[in-house]
Amino acid sequence: MSNEDYLKDISEIKDLMNKSSRFISLSGLSGILAGVYALIGAAVAYWLVINHSGGLLYIFHGWVFWTCMAVLAMVAILSVITGIILTTRKAKKNNEKIWDNSSRRLLLNFLIPLVVGGIYCLIILDQGRYGQTGGLMLIFYGLALVSASKYSLGDIRYLGYIQIVLGLIASYYPGYGFWLWVIGFGIMHIVYGTWMHFKYDSK
Repeated sequence: MSNEDYLKDISEIKDLMNKSSRFISLSGLSGILAGVYALIGAAVAYWLVINHSGGLLYIFHGWVFWTCMAVLAMVAILSVITGIILTTRKAKKNNEKIWDNSSRRLLLNFLIPLVVGGIYCLIILDQGRYGQTGGLMLIFYGLALVSASKYSLGDIRYLGYIQIVLGLIASYYPGYGFWLWVIGFGIMHIVYGTWMHFKYDSK
């Protein structure tokens, strides 16, 4: 057997090990659409606050606050549903299982920091510290991506690092939290999703 045959066998074994230990059917298009949803939701929230809070973005009153929370929840729900649909479709196309040990580990490692961060953000909101929530959401979401990346495409961790850095900046400059949130959840999702789509999905 030649050296080329040995290298080919080693490469095939490595691919099999990656497929068995990592969930690699995540769709880049779902990232793009999640970013689009975030930008639309941010635009709606911005319009609501600007037109009903005397021009001060960080002041929330009654129904405006809860409407913004509903918009944020809708963005999250649409992003999750889109991700599930497109990822399932990609997994079927590649003859891969959508629910196995790797996907369960991915989901668990993603949800733990995300749920903890979500609860903490609700506590901060209840205390009226609205300016800190944008940064905290970015930080905990970034931590969730980094935690989950070892069970999926490693490229996800780079998006996580960017979200964490944006979150830290937003925490230091809370007055820019909204715009950094837009960059993190909107623009960076579109950039990342486009990159992943052409790197993996279009092959």
